[in-house]
Amino acid sequence: MGRSVRTSFVILDAQSVKNTATPQNKGYDGGKKISGIKRHLAVDINGLPFAIHITTANVSERDGAIALLALNEEQFDLVQRVMADGGYTGDNLASRSMQSLVQMSLSPNKVI
Repeated sequence: MGRSVRTSFVILDAQSVKNTATPQNKGYDGGKKISGIKRHLAVDINGLPFAIHITTANVSERDGAIALLALNEEQFDLVQRVMADGGYTGDNLASRSMQSLVQMSLSPNKVI
């Protein structure tokens, strides 16, 4: 039988990076003290990109994940589980984007 070609498990994370763009194209991530942009990534179990969304650095991980999932909705039709760290907790993320589609993990080492 083997594995499906389409993934059913993704990992969410974000990375804030400096950039030299004009002020309207960057924000400030107070947690990491970086002025620039933030890359919101969903990767499969092999670490290959599944979905990418770029925002200004001041956008929270939660809000960036909501946008990433909404903009790539058809790609996530077979996804059953998502692993994410504590930056993605909260009812806002679970209720607005995930519905009953996926389960969130609060620990990067444990999937519920």
